[in-house]
Amino acid sequence: KALNHELSKLFNEMWDMDVNRFTPGKDYAIELQGKADAVQQGHTAVQDSAARHLFHYVNEERLKNIKTFAAFISLLDNYETSTGVEEVVTPEEIAENNCFLDAILMTGVMKLAHKYLLKKNLAKPDLSDFKNQLYDIWFQLYARKEGDRPDSCGFEHVFVGETRRGKQILGLHNWVQFYLQEKHNQIDYKGYITRKNKTRPDRDDQVLSIQFSWKGSVKPIGSTFIGVSPEFEFALYTVIFLLSGERVTRETVKIEEYELQIVVCRHGHHIGTAYPVLLNTSNED
Repeated sequence: KALNHELSKLFNEMWDMDVNRFTPGKDYAIELQGKADAVQQGHTAVQDSAARHLFHYVNEERLKNIKTFAAFISLLDNYETSTGVEEVVTPEEIAENNCFLDAILMTGVMKLAHKYLLKKNLAKPDLSDFKNQLYDIWFQLYARKEGDRPDSCGFEHVFVGETRRGKQILGLHNWVQFYLQEKHNQIDYKGYITRKNKTRPDRDDQVLSIQFSWKGSVKPIGSTFIGVSPEFEFALYTVIFLLSGERVTRETVKIEEYELQIVVCRHGHHIGTAYPVLLNTSNED
């Protein structure tokens, strides 16, 4: 699809405004190691092309001290990752969701997204109304399969990750969750996936396609922003979600040096999944 210039301009403004973003080589360091083999979804025995963790170092002081990251991390343990297992949302968790939304709504990135959506008549001017809209899009529970128990929400899928029947990894497109899971030896990074026009990614690339195993399953290819703030991803996916009524939306944008297709799938009025695809890499789920 043709490059969306309007969204590219907006997302680059958001990128430049993302003061909470982590800088490669300074706030974190990654070790790409070997190139991953092409495998199909559902395989368990795959070649491991990376003996060490993807994240060599992350500045945890910054994670703890930046309000949006700290509020984000507190949400990561609120979910039952197996699909089909009903989510129970406690009052504390609702408070944590609200605390996170309050924190991101104070950032320049989110204010820019709000301003853009107002111009398009897609958001309410009042911040508390906009916050309710975000809550509904991201945190409202739904059933991943029709007629089943409410076992999922957009936030859980995109940022935390889910497993289906212990055989498939769904979502998990967030670098902080990846880092924390890796630190607790829950994730095994298997190697990077290359772009056609670039032999291998660099240590300072802030969008990567990678292969990993988690909770006994392999994700053949998963792509993720690296180092960006939670508000940046939230803003980006929310804008695309609200601009389109389609079940699956793919917008081609150029952010910094990265040519990306941002994929957003809807589940009724909520986000089903959302992730960046580096162009010239193969498809994923």
